[in-house]
Amino acid sequence: MKRIESPQNSLVKHWKKLLSVRKERDKTGEFIIEGYHLVEEAIKQKENVLTIMLSDTSEIPVTWDVDNLEIVEINDVIKKELAETEHTQGIFAHCKQSTAKLDEQGSWKRLLLIDAVQDPGNIGTMIRTADAAGIDAVILGKGSADAYNSKTLRSAQGSHFHIPILKGELSYWVDQLKDKNVKVYGTAFENSTPFHEVEKSDSFALIVGNEGSGIQADLLEQTDQNIIVPLFGQAESLNVAVATGILLYGLTLR
Repeated sequence: MKRIESPQNSLVKHWKKLLSVRKERDKTGEFIIEGYHLVEEAIKQKENVLTIMLSDTSEIPVTWDVDNLEIVEINDVIKKELAETEHTQGIFAHCKQSTAKLDEQGSWKRLLLIDAVQDPGNIGTMIRTADAAGIDAVILGKGSADAYNSKTLRSAQGSHFHIPILKGELSYWVDQLKDKNVKVYGTAFENSTPFHEVEKSDSFALIVGNEGSGIQADLLEQTDQNIIVPLFGQAESLNVAVATGILLYGLTLR
C-alpha cells in the first residue's frame, strides 16, 4: 500500500486544490469527499473512485469491496490538511464527477432544474431530496452553488453517486423538455396555482429559484404553469429546499 508522509507531495497539493478551488474541480472533473458514509457510497460506483486516502487512525471496514481500488495511507499532518469537518473520521476519497450519456438523457421523465440557488447546503439538500423522490436528474443553472463544494457534498449524503447532476443553460433545457412534451412547472408567488390543484402528469420538470429573488423572469415566461406551496401561517415564505421537497413529492405522488 502506498504511503504519503509530506504535505508537499504533488498529489496532496492537488487534493487540497480540489477542496478549495471550484475552477480546479470544473477543469479536472474531480472532487474530494470525506467520511465513512460518503466514501462507502462512492465505492458502490467504483468507476468514480480514483483513490481512497486512509489515515493512521482509520481502517477500511471488512464489508467494503475495495478490490482494484488504490488506497493511500496518509499521516495525521495530511489528514488535518484535508479535513473539512471539525471531528474528521480520517478517511477521504478522490473521485471523478459522473457524466450522463446522451442516450440516458432521452429517457428522463422527471427533472429538477435549479436557477441560481446560492447556498451549498440548500443545493445538497435538494439533490438528496430529488434522489429520494425518484427524480431522474438535477440540472444546475448559472449562479448556483457548486454541486461538488464540500458542504454540498455533506448535505447530499451520497446522492451525488445515485442521480445525474448536470450544469447547463436552463432555458435550453426547458426548450428541449417541452419539445418532448415534458410539462415544465415554475415556482412563483404571483399568477401561480397551488401545487395540489395541478393535473397529474407522468413526466415533468420543476424549476426552483434563488433564495431571495426567485426564478428569472425570462424562465418563468417559458414554463407551462407556475405553482406554489400554500402558506397557512404567518411565515412569508419557505426555505427553497423545503419547498422543493414538498413540490417534488406532491408532483410525483399525484
